[in-house]
Amino acid sequence: MQIDNSIIIYILIGFDILIIIGLLIFYIRCKKLFQSYDYFMRGRDAENLEDIIRGLASDLRNLRQEDRENKEAIRILNKNQRASYQKLGIVRYNAFEKMGGDLSFACALLDYTNSGLIINSVHSREGCYVYVKIVDRGQTEVLLGKEEKEALEQALGYKERV
Repeated sequence: MQIDNSIIIYILIGFDILIIIGLLIFYIRCKKLFQSYDYFMRGRDAENLEDIIRGLASDLRNLRQEDRENKEAIRILNKNQRASYQKLGIVRYNAFEKMGGDLSFACALLDYTNSGLIINSVHSREGCYVYVKIVDRGQTEVLLGKEEKEALEQALGYKERV
């Protein structure tokens, strides 16, 4: 079988064109890579670049230490927040029928575990009397008055404030 020389030349020219296109693509990619490398290294020698990398590693260690300190501070804040009084119930009332105004009050202050105290202030013409009752996990060991129960229920979220 005889192949015409012109066909072989056309095939070789096609391969040459493909090779030239491939070389152009390779050249463009190499040029972009060199530009990126040049931008990265501009104004720096290898010694300065090493100092920069060491500085970044030192900064990273410092950030990790700060992160540990911040996590510890947040843990302490959460612990303190749970121990603080954060629930409130207050009821104003008239302790004595003939005396005008709601000058007496019962106030319940509870923490995260529903423990705390109830303060009851009874106002009369002779003076003002203040009583404190301890609350442990939403319960008291002593009998509560109507207003004290209402203040405790408000603090526990069972009843809306009026």
